[in-house]
Amino acid sequence: MQVTVENINTVKKVLHIEIPEKVVVSELDKAYKDLKKNAKVKGFRPGKTPRSVLENLYKKDVNADISSKLIQESLIDAIKETKLNIIGRPELAPSVIDGKGPYKFDATVEIEPEIEDIDFKGFILKRNIYKVSDEEMNAQLKMFQKNLAQQKTLEENRPAQEGDFVLIDYEGFKDGKPFTETQKTENFTLKIGDGPILKEFDEQLIGMSTGDTREIKVHFPEDYFNNKLTDLEITFNVKLNAIREVVLPAINDEFAKELGEFETLKQLKEAISNNLLEGYNKRSDQEVQEQVHIALLEKTDFEVPDSLINFELEGIIKETETAFAQQGLTLEGRGLTKEGLKEKYRNMAEKQVKRHLVLKKIVAQEKLTISDEEMEKAYKDMAKAFKKPVEEIKNFYTQKENNIEFLTSSLLEKKALNLIIENSSQEIIEAELESKQTENKGE
Repeated sequence: MQVTVENINTVKKVLHIEIPEKVVVSELDKAYKDLKKNAKVKGFRPGKTPRSVLENLYKKDVNADISSKLIQESLIDAIKETKLNIIGRPELAPSVIDGKGPYKFDATVEIEPEIEDIDFKGFILKRNIYKVSDEEMNAQLKMFQKNLAQQKTLEENRPAQEGDFVLIDYEGFKDGKPFTETQKTENFTLKIGDGPILKEFDEQLIGMSTGDTREIKVHFPEDYFNNKLTDLEITFNVKLNAIREVVLPAINDEFAKELGEFETLKQLKEAISNNLLEGYNKRSDQEVQEQVHIALLEKTDFEVPDSLINFELEGIIKETETAFAQQGLTLEGRGLTKEGLKEKYRNMAEKQVKRHLVLKKIVAQEKLTISDEEMEKAYKDMAKAFKKPVEEIKNFYTQKENNIEFLTSSLLEKKALNLIIENSSQEIIEAELESKQTENKGE
């Protein structure tokens, strides 16, 4: 067998493989010999059918089988011979076997890029330190206050206004006849201004008093979420049964106790502060890691195999589909296609692949490993995060080799990042969150 390698670029090669004629002839002879033993051909006794007759009947199938066999066996040998670190599946360009002369075919393969040793020491990084502001604390308390709010029927006799919760009966008519999509509904609760049906519908509820009935006409827009109502004029008969107001609890020790985990408001504020700080610290870590990634890519220049980019793209698209499915949506329903998403996210996928390859290089360069103790700690951390037993987490990763390889790779990448950060200098900056900065600009 002869193998020559054609370089398309640094990560894509074409293997030109040539199998000697004697090997091809030998395989064909063997195939027809086996076929002759078992073939049942009218007019010939078993084992007595001439090869010429067998060729007329089965040549196409035999040649296809032998081509497949020769390609499979020779490709493995060619990869071993060339010592190429192949990733992904080879793209084959098989020729038709005819039994005359050597058999030739091409295989296009991709290999991992060769990255030179990386000098990762001495980076200058900026670490933002975020503090919990009074505004953020108040926002969190108001969120809990809203969760504990109660709706009470309005005691005073006044008309409905924006922000009120109202209890209504309604039925929609199209051209004077009841319409299926707006069938009669009783005791429907809505907050005036939120527009669960339409903002235009809400606006016409304002001014109604308890017990009032009103005819409300609305026009559903062309982009309405229910396509059976798009661009239709609907007349609703509405009766207002009750007006409710939201009663917010006072923010005090009793309020903290209502949440079930705290005895005092001080304890609640400490918990909120600790939770916010944990999130800010993670954000700060991510910002530092992003600086590391940028600095590393500036130090390296290499081509990325398409197969790795496509693999990363498939993961991005799968995550997108899963996120949509959780909301009861589909790509098609949002006017998206997989091909469109691949084009949109290709640059992002290529950048992600480069980051993985650079970290993989540093892992190998520094001979980093994960100890049994580090693996156990990873299991415990995940168990705590997902609120699952440690054994359940461990079983998930150990039952499949791919799972444990993925976890080990992730831990090694984190270890490489930490090593780089430890060997860098950090400038500490007291930073403000964007929301606070935006508020200050607007003042």
